[in-house]
Amino acid sequence: MFPFHLVHKWLSHQGTSRFSKNGVILAILLLLLGGPNASALAAETFKLMVFGDSLSAGYGLPKPDSFTEKLAKALKQKGLNVEIVASSVSGDTTAGGRARLAWALADKPDAILLELGANDGLRGIEPATSRANLENILKRLKQSGTRVLMTGMKAPPNLGQEYGREFDRIYPDLAAQFKVPLYPFFLEGVVARPDFNQDDGIHPNPLGVDEIVKRILPMVVKLVR
Repeated sequence: MFPFHLVHKWLSHQGTSRFSKNGVILAILLLLLGGPNASALAAETFKLMVFGDSLSAGYGLPKPDSFTEKLAKALKQKGLNVEIVASSVSGDTTAGGRARLAWALADKPDAILLELGANDGLRGIEPATSRANLENILKRLKQSGTRVLMTGMKAPPNLGQEYGREFDRIYPDLAAQFKVPLYPFFLEGVVARPDFNQDDGIHPNPLGVDEIVKRILPMVVKLVR
């Protein structure tokens, strides 16, 4: 039998408060009596994977200024115990995401923030191809039981109205098809604003990342809760 009286006596000699002593004893009791153990407590951490391209990978930014780092900080400030798994690859297309999804799911995330498609638009990839890739990704995520928050993208205006209409429809259509929440445009409030972008005019700077996190945070909080 565990000598609880000795533990209590030792804590008394250490000058520990009654609250602290009772907390330690309660923790020992829970461990020995099959209550919440260390592994169960660890399991309470929600694992959120950010699966995307350079926009969420923090291209051109110090790590503390990246989207994943700032999102993790914002969630912590909300009192949420969330582990962010950074799984974004600069330059990735929807095809690249489709190809590496199985490897990413080996990490067993509870949810995925899906941010892909910007490079498809920049390269002028046929919208039907991008749609098929994202549809495949969402289908496999649904089969795995992983929660999803999909973020939308908009086609560059230089590709024409027809291309733009077809590309822009991909995200709301798939969100409705798979019944997943959609944040309509990942760069909302940031695109075409020099003060929020790096010199390339494409990737957000630290202020731009702050704006993205602020706008998308309510949907992420809802996802992890």
